[in-house]
Amino acid sequence: MKLNELKNNPGASKDRTRVGRGIGSGKGKTSARGQKGQKARSGGAKNGFEGGQMPIYRRLPKHGFKNPFARHFSVVNLDTIQKAIDAGKLDAKAVDADALLAARIITKKRDGIRLLARGAITSAINITVNSASKTAVVAVEKAGGSLNLIA
Repeated sequence: MKLNELKNNPGASKDRTRVGRGIGSGKGKTSARGQKGQKARSGGAKNGFEGGQMPIYRRLPKHGFKNPFARHFSVVNLDTIQKAIDAGKLDAKAVDADALLAARIITKKRDGIRLLARGAITSAINITVNSASKTAVVAVEKAGGSLNLIA
């Protein structure tokens, strides 16, 4: 096969319909737009216009608030860290955002890492995170590890 022999599979592409080219084409005169009116004109109907009826986006109430200053953490649980240590993916001496990324426990750093206390931890780990639940802090220290919080 050569580059000049490449072509689409049969039916993969269609020729565009040429409208307004005489009655013999079958798409002449009104170009398949029917008779006069707004929809026959260029531009067509307005998005969201419901014929003068109050549109749905104005009938429904506004609600909610999105805090532009909210911080979104990547969440890590104790049992996930313990599994990774047991599998040899993590070194218990230095667990931080880069180590968690390398071990594929998290996919993005986001605004930081938050440690939660689901499951149990048996290894004495030295972990550096941005935020942690009180229960997680107690569990890490109970296992003989230390937890460093960074701002």
